[in-house]
Amino acid sequence: MGHERDREFTTTLARGIDILACFRADRPVLANKDFAQQTGLSRSAVARLTHTLVELGFLQREGEPARYRLGASVLALSYPLLASMQIRQMARPLMKQLADHARGAVSLVVRDRLQMVYVETARSNEALQTRPDIGASLPLLSSAAGKAWLARAPDEERAAVLNQLRIADPAHYEAHFPTLAAARRDLERKGYCGNNQQWRPDAYGFAAPLGRPHQSLLYVFNCGVPASDGPYRERAADIGPRLVALARETERLLGYS
Repeated sequence: MGHERDREFTTTLARGIDILACFRADRPVLANKDFAQQTGLSRSAVARLTHTLVELGFLQREGEPARYRLGASVLALSYPLLASMQIRQMARPLMKQLADHARGAVSLVVRDRLQMVYVETARSNEALQTRPDIGASLPLLSSAAGKAWLARAPDEERAAVLNQLRIADPAHYEAHFPTLAAARRDLERKGYCGNNQQWRPDAYGFAAPLGRPHQSLLYVFNCGVPASDGPYRERAADIGPRLVALARETERLLGYS
C-alpha cells in the first residue's frame, strides 16, 4: 500500500512476508492456492516463495499435494524482540493483579500494520470465550485497544493507518469509524477507551495507552471481561480507572515520571 513510488522498497521480500502473514490460529496449515487467494499473487510466484521459505526454515512442508505450516525460524526470529521488551516483565505483576480483580484478562498490545498484537497477557477467568495469547491479534477499529491506539497516535500516522483500513475493508471501516470520535473524547476525559460488545457480543473491553511511545512502540493496556458479569457502565466505572492507574504506574517504573 503506497509503496509503488518507493525505490528503496523490496517487493520480493514484502511478498515473502505476506505469505507468512497469511497464517492464523484457526488456519495453521495452508496450501499454495490459499496463499494465492489471500495475497493476489500468481500460483507460480507463490510456489517460488514457499520453496524459498521452506529452505530458510520459515515454513514446513508436509504431504502431497504440498501444504505448509510455519517453521521454527519464525519463533526464533521473534524471541529477540520479546526478550528486549522489558516493559513486559515490569508490568506483568500489575497486570495479573488487575486481571484477578476484574475476573478477566489484562494484556499489553502494540500495533502491527492493520491490527493490534498481544505481547503479554495475564488471565484470571477461564470462562472468557477469547483467550488472548502472545502473538494473537485484535482488530484496530472495533476493539478497545485499537481505538485507544488510534486515539493516541500522532495525527499523520493515524491518518495513514485509517486510509489503509478504509481501502482494505470498506464495510468494516464504515461500520466502526464513527465510534472513533467518542473514543478520542473518552481518552481525553477519562484516560481510557471502552468497547461495549462491539468486537465480541459476549465481552466488554477497556484500554489505556501509555502517554508516549516506548522504544518506538506505542503500547496499550487492554482488559477484557465477560459481559455476563454485570452492566457495562458499572464495569467501566470499576475497571477503567484501575487500567489508567496501571498505565501510569508502568510509566513511573519506566522512568517517565
